[in-house]
Amino acid sequence: MDFTPTEEQTAARDLAARIFGDLSTHERLTAAGTGSDAELWKELCVAGLVAAVADIGLLGLVLLLEEQGRTTAQVPFAASCVYGLLAVTAHGSGEQRERLLPGIGDGTVVVSGAVSGPGAVRESASGRLSGVLPVVPWLRDATHVLVADDRRRLWLVRTAEAVCEPVELTAPWSAGRLTLDGTPGERLGAPTGRADVSDGAPAGRADVSDGAPEGRTDGSETAGHADPPVSAYDDVLATARIAFAGLQAGVCAGSLARAVEHTNAREQFGRPLAAKQGVQLRAADAYMDTEAIRVTAYEAAWRRDEGLPYASHALTAAWWASEAGQRVVHAGQHLHGGTGADLEHPVHRHFLWGRQLDAYLGCGSEVLQELGELIVSGEVET
Repeated sequence: MDFTPTEEQTAARDLAARIFGDLSTHERLTAAGTGSDAELWKELCVAGLVAAVADIGLLGLVLLLEEQGRTTAQVPFAASCVYGLLAVTAHGSGEQRERLLPGIGDGTVVVSGAVSGPGAVRESASGRLSGVLPVVPWLRDATHVLVADDRRRLWLVRTAEAVCEPVELTAPWSAGRLTLDGTPGERLGAPTGRADVSDGAPAGRADVSDGAPEGRTDGSETAGHADPPVSAYDDVLATARIAFAGLQAGVCAGSLARAVEHTNAREQFGRPLAAKQGVQLRAADAYMDTEAIRVTAYEAAWRRDEGLPYASHALTAAWWASEAGQRVVHAGQHLHGGTGADLEHPVHRHFLWGRQLDAYLGCGSEVLQELGELIVSGEVET
């Protein structure tokens, strides 16, 4: 394993850190509320950071999302990159890539996703989609939503052709309820106007099940035996878990940094709070949890980029991000004392982001059960 960023990844991360640091200020976040910051989103796209993900890979995206998480910047960066740019790049047909990727890169096309629970959406005999997706992140900003039907095939749906309703959450992200009622959809990997390509495989590659990219397997060559290719559905779901775990690592790092600053500046009985052993131990535990989230997200992302098996690693990263993430943001708020109870204080936003990511990734026990079932089935990769 080598998690050392490449020159391109380092340059993209540094640029992202500067843009997020300059524009994702407390004042702008307060003004944005649960909506997105259109100016910040435009700046990121103009700088080429969304389009760059195609070149710097999932590990590069995780590095960028860490920087977003540190500032809790209100932009649909993770969603549009995972459900849009990476999904279309890996599993779209040549025509879909040519048509959709430029718009995703420049921000005129924003893609969200709801692929974690197959079965909510069904395809009718006429090839139209029906179903209800109760919570879709960043739906207010999305032009398209990637959904999975009951056969785990992936479809892109235009929000203009569906019913989108806001969902009020006590959380920073905007979210919405998506209702499909005979809504037309575009099968990912199928040529325009056709929905008969086997399991979403791109045209000319119908022999690869579920739209997995040609030649992409779970490291079968290094293992010395042939493993089945990863399905498009499984790849997108695992990729989303890894990316949002990386975002959680940044949220936790930002929360901890605020706690360290506060406890060093705040004095009690003539000594900084940071000098107290109890404070040091609590901060140390939060630091270890944050590093565990980061390293498991890095490993899972690196393995996907290298074409190695990554399903169980994605679940491991998701478990740490969910289970440890909520511990860290609770600690960050607690170490602020009474200040942490102020809903207008920046650390409270980290708390809300951490808890929302915890819910989005699935509670720790659910993720752990899925990982256990993967182990019992004998499908765990090495």
